[in-house]
Amino acid sequence: MTTRETPAEILLVGCGKMGSALLTGWLQSDRVGRVNIVEPYPPDPALPLSDRVVLHASISTVAPSWRPNVVVFAVKPQVIADVVPAYREIVASGALVLSIAAGKTIAGFEKLLGAAAIVRAMPNTPAAIGRGITVAVANERATPSQKAVAQRLLEAVGGVSWVEDEGLLDAVTAVSGSGPAYVFLLIEAMTAAGIAAGLPSALAEQLARETVAGSGELARQSAESATQLRKNVTSPNGTTEAALRILMGEDGMSPLLARAIDAATRRSRELAG
Repeated sequence: MTTRETPAEILLVGCGKMGSALLTGWLQSDRVGRVNIVEPYPPDPALPLSDRVVLHASISTVAPSWRPNVVVFAVKPQVIADVVPAYREIVASGALVLSIAAGKTIAGFEKLLGAAAIVRAMPNTPAAIGRGITVAVANERATPSQKAVAQRLLEAVGGVSWVEDEGLLDAVTAVSGSGPAYVFLLIEAMTAAGIAAGLPSALAEQLARETVAGSGELARQSAESATQLRKNVTSPNGTTEAALRILMGEDGMSPLLARAIDAATRRSRELAG
């Protein structure tokens, strides 16, 4: 017989878009017990508050006797140095630190918090609909059971993969963290090109959105590689092949994306430094 996991007691610091996505996933999947949220700004009216969730404007109103299993930092990277030290005492009691702050390293958190079990994670914005992908890395103080808790919490908004080398998170950020923006740009560009080819604007946008969404779902469900799926659509001497001659040219999509992801990776390293 399988034993049910004990719901985690969570202190969520920051409840913007990603924090709200996590909270929604936790509550829908019943992965948490009590959640105290520290968020100084008015919450999104759509935030799924319940009798298990208490909202605080600052850490000062959280009951001193309450000790969470996990402290989740979901604040903007630029305020980490100002926000995190206030949680040093809570973390010292043995709570796992789970950070989704882009570009902020484990070493940076250790400097602010002292000895602590830390998991650094990079989710992406499709987490808002439960279709995100997250890559995580843990420091040596994080126990297997703490990593399992982090896995369950992150799985509430999509798939989870782990790496041993924290340095890989810069490339992860460039590919999947920033990646949704590239896809949205593709939709914009396809829409504009459709309009230029004579389509009504509303139809051009509908075709672009649904084509990208449907192709993504096909890629997700198919056992075939993306290369094979592309070949399946490409008839010899047909319209798709004519377009791919441009997109797969020397100055086409592959080298352009390679330069873009390299630029994003380098910027992620700069922000972490």
